[in-house]
Amino acid sequence: MAHGNMGINSEYGDWSWSADAGERARLLQSPCVEVGPRSAEEQGPAATSILGAIFIVVNAALGAGLLNFPAAFSMAGGVVAGIAVQMCMLVFITGGLVILAYCSQASNESTYQEVVWAVCGKVTGILCEVAIAVYTFGTCIAFLIIIGDQQDKIIAALMTEPSGAESSHWYTDRKFTISITAFLLILPLSVPKEIGFQKYASCLSVIGTWYVTAVIIVKYIWPDPEVIPGEIPTSPSSWMSVFNAMPTICFGFQCHVSSVPVFNSMKQPELKPWGAVVTAAMIIALFVYTGTGVCGFLTFGSGVEQDVLLSYPSNDIPVAIARAFIIVCVLTSYPILHFCGRAVLEGLWLRYKGETVEEDVVRERRRRLLQTVTWFLLTLLLALFIPDIGRVISLIGGLAACFIFVFPGLCLIHTKLSEIQEARPASWWALVSYGIFMVTLGAFIFGQTTTHAVFVDLTK
Repeated sequence: MAHGNMGINSEYGDWSWSADAGERARLLQSPCVEVGPRSAEEQGPAATSILGAIFIVVNAALGAGLLNFPAAFSMAGGVVAGIAVQMCMLVFITGGLVILAYCSQASNESTYQEVVWAVCGKVTGILCEVAIAVYTFGTCIAFLIIIGDQQDKIIAALMTEPSGAESSHWYTDRKFTISITAFLLILPLSVPKEIGFQKYASCLSVIGTWYVTAVIIVKYIWPDPEVIPGEIPTSPSSWMSVFNAMPTICFGFQCHVSSVPVFNSMKQPELKPWGAVVTAAMIIALFVYTGTGVCGFLTFGSGVEQDVLLSYPSNDIPVAIARAFIIVCVLTSYPILHFCGRAVLEGLWLRYKGETVEEDVVRERRRRLLQTVTWFLLTLLLALFIPDIGRVISLIGGLAACFIFVFPGLCLIHTKLSEIQEARPASWWALVSYGIFMVTLGAFIFGQTTTHAVFVDLTK
């Protein structure tokens, strides 16, 4: 990326390549991708192959969100409705990934928020950065809740107490176990300026999610005698219930923020091979999520928990291993997400102050420590008093819809409008119309699911 190139719709005085470190502070979008311009040497053997890009995109899409897919199928109204919603949304999810690559080429930018800044302008760029910060903050809360959920079940098995029984020991109290785990393991991993273990965490996360899916499928084929499924709906109770299942699907498939640097890291950053990459990656993710959603839902029916692993008995050994996998994955994923959110906040602050990264190292360390501790304590406090992960997923799932639909749609519209041509063919109008539809659909999903989540919280 040449520093002399101006992005689409950019204003020199606002944010073009300058001494403002807020514009140059890069958000780490993927644990396996080096972000930023690459030299000719780096674009050779070090560049990402198509197979490697598929792995990275799959890793970005798969995660702890799969635990909520059985509940999403139950909310949607059964297997047929759940799969239908997934398939319909997958068309737009895949299209959004291709659009972002197209806009990255047009703007010559290499990260998600930089593309939005360059293509859509200053206001939309700031909104995108704030959305990324809020999304990563909410996801960190969800991760801490997941840790508490899995620890409760593991402790219940070790203490030989019945599932769901309240322990009389202070050291098995949920708030204590979450807090001690967070302070001893998560906080130290979140403080450093750089995170060096990301690639190993990525591999572990993929292994863990595949194992969880395999366990859920096996437990459906050979169910435990003590597991009695509840009622299995075959149709949605209302159209609104179908839309309420969308945040979980958006949260699960959201890998768009990571996709732009993955695209730019490829040996051939072109749309055709990228289309093959995202199609293959989304098909793999679809099989994992569908297998988890269908088998988990059919095993427990409408009585499935928001976190499907909570529905299994505490003393089930394969499920206990799955819980341990999820805990380890979440422990290593929290610092990465925190790093992403912290980088956005740092960029916004430096841009506001008009300072550079290199201006004061001592103040940078002080700010980083303050940001990390504040972020950590707020997420921990909220996780301790929000017992249901479904509430968090409903809120951040709406934001995920913005990353999948709204921002890519806006980028497509602005990119096509910026083209200088005398005659605008039918394909131009079709793409602009498609962008408008994506923005409308994403705004509706965000508004409807967020309103529903807030309403449910207020009525409880």
